[in-house]
Amino acid sequence: MAVSQRPSHGGEAKRHERWLKDRAGAVKGTLMLATGSGLVGGLALIAQCWLVARVLDATIIDGAGLNEVWQWLWPLLGVFALRALASIASDALAFEAAARLKRTLRDQVMNRLAALGPRWMEGQRSGEIANVLGGAVEGIEQYVAAYLPQKLLSAMIPLAILVAVLPLDWVSGLILLVTAPILPLFMVIVGRGAEALNQRQWRRLSLMGAHFFDAIEGLTTLKQFGASRREAEAVGRMADEYRSATMRVLRVAFLSSLVLEFFATLGVAMVAVYVGFRLYYGQLDFLPGLFALLLAPEFYRPLRDMGANYHARMEAIGAVGELAPVLETEAETRDESEGETQGDAKDETDAAAQTRTARPLPSDPIRTIRFDGVGFRHDAANEDGDGVESVDLTLARGECVALVGPSGAGKTTLAKLLLGFLAPGAGRIEIDGVDLREIDVEAWRARLGYLPQRPTLFAGTIAENLTLGAPNATPDEIHAALLRADAQGFVAALEDGLDTWLGDGGSGLSGGQIQRLALARTLLSQPEVLILDEPTAALDGDTARRVMAGVHSASANAATLLVTHDIDVARTADRLVFLDRGHVVEQGTPAALEATGGAFARFALLAEEGAA
Repeated sequence: MAVSQRPSHGGEAKRHERWLKDRAGAVKGTLMLATGSGLVGGLALIAQCWLVARVLDATIIDGAGLNEVWQWLWPLLGVFALRALASIASDALAFEAAARLKRTLRDQVMNRLAALGPRWMEGQRSGEIANVLGGAVEGIEQYVAAYLPQKLLSAMIPLAILVAVLPLDWVSGLILLVTAPILPLFMVIVGRGAEALNQRQWRRLSLMGAHFFDAIEGLTTLKQFGASRREAEAVGRMADEYRSATMRVLRVAFLSSLVLEFFATLGVAMVAVYVGFRLYYGQLDFLPGLFALLLAPEFYRPLRDMGANYHARMEAIGAVGELAPVLETEAETRDESEGETQGDAKDETDAAAQTRTARPLPSDPIRTIRFDGVGFRHDAANEDGDGVESVDLTLARGECVALVGPSGAGKTTLAKLLLGFLAPGAGRIEIDGVDLREIDVEAWRARLGYLPQRPTLFAGTIAENLTLGAPNATPDEIHAALLRADAQGFVAALEDGLDTWLGDGGSGLSGGQIQRLALARTLLSQPEVLILDEPTAALDGDTARRVMAGVHSASANAATLLVTHDIDVARTADRLVFLDRGHVVEQGTPAALEATGGAFARFALLAEEGAA
């Protein structure tokens, strides 16, 4: 499932708007306060127009002086202050509601991504995920802060103005009443076309953002193959197409604004003409006529403001097309796994999953891990190979078991199964006799230490990266972890040492340095189960030997699963399991397997000949 599904028709747009309203319900109280403040400002406006009309009537018609009109000028100053305060309060409350909802949505997206797990993320474009967390969440701000409050105010303030005008000048009130529905009617008619264009525009923006993000990530590769200029031209073409599409949306949006302004101006003009003629023929007093004339533009203003904010609704509906697919994607249970190819076995585990509840891990250290007939099949074209089948192996506390075999043999798959990122489609993984699927996954992962093939360091200091999983680690513990990972020397040589700032992905360090810091971070958490996936891939021979010596020293009381192509590293393990095409071919001590001249011995010989 891709995150870029878009609404393709009106029904989908309505569903997305319902989704928005449901989410906005979380900040309903704050929005109602914002709307109430706006309504207070609208009522103060009516009072302001009445006081202004009263002052002008007394001055022009009755010839009153300044002393006679002070009784209305002082309240008028108070009304000005009230309107200002109401406007400030309304804007502040609306902003707070939008900010709270954005924080909530970002938390929900991050929690959903964490629940979906690394395997789901592997099938997504990082640019689109970044767009969801950034642009899509930001896209709903104006909908909440501007459109929703204005939608209510566009009904309440004109109604309040009608109530004030009708008793004094029923003709002007009737004109306002008749012309009022014309504005939202034409806004909807014109807005439908703009909405369809806006949906397509969001899709273009998502694709352009994802493409640009991916191009930046792969800039080194593009430069290496001389393709950076072609990629820049492609991005330029996409940007130009986006610009042209944006102008088409703006043309429709300006047409909508023109229609609103035209009918609002026409309504005000009609009120002015009728007031003028009736004043001329003596059919209307000056005070009510001026009052109605002053209020006529304000009657249409909330409707025009809603029209001006209508684009916020369209933008938000487009943004939901990015957010909803992520938030509504169901996290796969560990019983369901990726077992679509497992047939009836998956149905049985699904049924069993409904009756299970997660069990906490016992407080005692983990003693034995057992793979019992474990099988798992990947989707086609997966970089980890086809999967594994009927794998039986054990891993005990204090033991280091190396998984060795050609690429795609299933080594990394077994590591991910043990981590809980994947679930067996057949067989079971037992932790001290308890099925891993019955154990609380967060409690299980808290006992694990994992070093992936391509570890990630985050923007921050070296110390912050090291203590990610052990925030209360002491300086002595950090120093010991760095020594075991053979990283103390280069860290000490840095000008700021542990306080050295790293860029995203460990920018500023070599691949080997990143690998060793990530290993130190893993060891610092003192895991009971240590899973190392190619821990020496970026290291030279001497460094690799020092690192593995430190690993064995640190993991004396841990169960260690070592995934490696490095024959020298594999020989340091207590026991070796050789995999090929998802099957366990042989297992035993490295020395015994080499002595038998079997699959591992042939593999080691080929590896050494290739290295030579």
